[in-house]
Order: sequence, then C-alpha cells, then structure tokens
Amino acid sequence: MRTIISLIVLTFSLPVFFISAQEKESDLDNRSQGLMISLFDLDVTPPIDYKMPYGVVKNRWDLGLRAKGIVLGGAGEPVVLVSLDWLGIANDCHDEFRRSLARAAGTTPERVAVHVIHQHDAPYPHDFLNDNFALSVIHRLEMAVANSLENTIPVTHIGLGEAQVYKVASNRRILGTDGKVKAMRWTACKDPVLRAEPEGLIDPTLSAVSFWNGEKPVAVLNFYATHPQSYYGTGVPNPDYPGIARFYRQLAMPDALQIYFTGAGGNIGAGKYNDGSRENRGILAERVADGMKRAWEDTERIAVATSDIKWSFEPVALPLDSAKAGEHLWKRFKAGKKVDLQCLTIANKASILFMPGELLVEYQIAAKKMCPDLFVAMAAYGDLGFGYIPPAAAFPQGGYEAGVAKVTPKAESVLLEAMAKLLMVKE
Repeated sequence: MRTIISLIVLTFSLPVFFISAQEKESDLDNRSQGLMISLFDLDVTPPIDYKMPYGVVKNRWDLGLRAKGIVLGGAGEPVVLVSLDWLGIANDCHDEFRRSLARAAGTTPERVAVHVIHQHDAPYPHDFLNDNFALSVIHRLEMAVANSLENTIPVTHIGLGEAQVYKVASNRRILGTDGKVKAMRWTACKDPVLRAEPEGLIDPTLSAVSFWNGEKPVAVLNFYATHPQSYYGTGVPNPDYPGIARFYRQLAMPDALQIYFTGAGGNIGAGKYNDGSRENRGILAERVADGMKRAWEDTERIAVATSDIKWSFEPVALPLDSAKAGEHLWKRFKAGKKVDLQCLTIANKASILFMPGELLVEYQIAAKKMCPDLFVAMAAYGDLGFGYIPPAAAFPQGGYEAGVAKVTPKAESVLLEAMAKLLMVKE
C-alpha cells in the first residue's frame, strides 16, 4: 500500500490565557510570557485502494487533502486548532486525535479542537484501530504539531474581518405551505424548480480571524457555513470547492497559512447554484475565494496581550434517540461520555465557537443573536459521532436531517445553554 507522506511544517506559536469553564476566574497572566503561534500543514490524502465512504481511491488529484492548524501557546497550557479535509472523525477516533495532539503540544485534550471540512470524496475512519492509514495520519499529525513548536513567532495583533459570500449557500430544506419539508434541495440539484426556490435561511457571512506579528500576517482562519460538495463519488480524494478557494487565497498570501472551517452547515448546500456539472466546482471556489478576499480586506487589527485571550470549554451530554443512536454511541452515552463545546475569546471583542456534529444553521444564527455586538464565528463538524443536530423546531417539519438525527429535540436546549455560558451571555 502506498502511503503519501508530504509534511509541510510552518511554525509560530501564541501564548494565551487558556482556561476551562471551571477556571474562568483564575488569573493566569503570571504563567504566560507573551503571545506566540506555531503552524502545521500536513498531507492527509489516502493511498490508492483505500476505502472511502463514497468510493475506493483509484487516483489522485493535483490538490491533495490537507490537515492545517495552529498551536496557541506560551508559558501556559497551549490550545491546538486543526481542520482536516476529511468527511468525518467521530467517537473514539476523535478522542484519539485529541489525546495525541494534546500530548504533542504539552496540553490537555480539552484544549484541542479537531474539525473536518466534510468533503465527501475523503476519508471517514470508523474502525480506526484497524485502519493503518488513519493511524499513520494521527502519528504524523502528532509529529507535525511537536515539530511546529520548535519555531514560534510572537503575535502582536489579531485581525477580525467579515464579508458576504454570494451565490453559494442555500437551505436544503424546502418548506411547503403547511410548514413541513416538501422537498430536499441537495448540494447538487438538477431540478430547475427546486433551484428556483429562494435561498431560504442561511448565514451568508464568511468570518476571517487572522494572527499577526507586527505588520506581517501569519495565519488566517476562515469560517463559512455550507456543505462543501459540488459533486463526489469519483474515487479521487479532493478538497472540493472550499479547498480550491483556500488554495487560491494561499497563492495570493503565500506567507500566511490559510485554514478553512465549515460552520453550522448541516442543512445548507450549494443546491440552488449547483446542478452538479463539473465546471461548477471552479465557479463555487471562485465565489468562496472572493468572500475570503473581501473578509481579509475588511479586517480590523486589534493589539493583543496574554490577558486578552481566553479559552473555555463546556462538557455536555447530548440526549440521544436510543433507536437511532447506534450501539457504540449509545454505550458511550450510557457510560456518561460527554462532548466538549469550546470557545476562543479575543479581547472581549470576538468569540469563536468550536462545536460537535452536523449542526443546522439555526445554531450559528442563534449564537450571533446572543451577542449582537460581538464578532462571533463558529466551526462545526467536530466529533461527528452525533451526526445531524437539528433544532427542536426541525423535528415536526420532517426532512432528511430530522429523520436520521441521533439526538432528540431536547439537544437544542442543552447546546444553547452551553453556548450562552461560553459566550458569557448575561441573563
């Protein structure tokens, strides 16, 4: 079996205030020596004959799959943020990623956020202990994180920018006059009647969070909520249109690592603007890259010190539907296993939420409404063991997401309460 190993380790690092929900009142300034950031960028493309959920690998694209991330650290415990061009990482596998990266960075798993972008021509290791490729990626990613710490660069400023992305996102759930889902508009929709329907409820905003050393940008984290497929089932692992957009921006900004996170896009896709034709992949990529560019141009820089950066997390037990959860997830739930919701807060001006599952966009919109005067961004697609996580109102509406959901409608109140704590929303 051919294993493709291409390791690009760029480096910097960011000492921050890292605090759990239980430590929020602690003063950790005396443990930090200044803000630093280190970066890593790793090829995580599976080899020929590797079995993906939507086809066995038969060839390789020019753009392979990447795992890109940052380590925020210093004298205090570091935080690791990583985004992979994979379809999913779930349950025990997600736990192992976090444990390994925490070990590499000298921190705890609660301070590690591992997310996928959710492209469909990509891996989703379920039995990872018997998956040599997945195990090799965990090991190589662990080494990349450890090696990145050998080269750190001070962070003096953090930038915040936003821009609307045009003609990409549309809601998949088309409601009838009775308020129930009458049709699903998938990410590739050939039905002109469904494509003619309105965009529906979306969050059109792409958020960009950048880290700077003086006048030099070091890394840019981009957040946008939509399913990342134009077409799939090709047998060729590829990062689809978000990965191409990220590549365009990397060409435009070669000295700043570009990282992309998918927001709460569980019920969002490109179906209104995508009939599945091959040329649409490039068109969608250009539109997302345009949004990334304009968010960058909109960026406002904020001078930061260690006291301006806080990390918090809230472990929650999501209520499961015993008939749909599956044996493994149900056993984890019965054993008291919780999932961490995490938040990076910057200078009381911005909060970035790192969330599990395929959240529907209502959660992202709710987070922004909680703090209308705050810059709020969200990465979903963390631990994907929970699958789709709809809001309570979606269940009586029907539709695909509600029909296959492993959680119950009560999951909404659990998540909203934890999100409010992380955002420090005052009652």
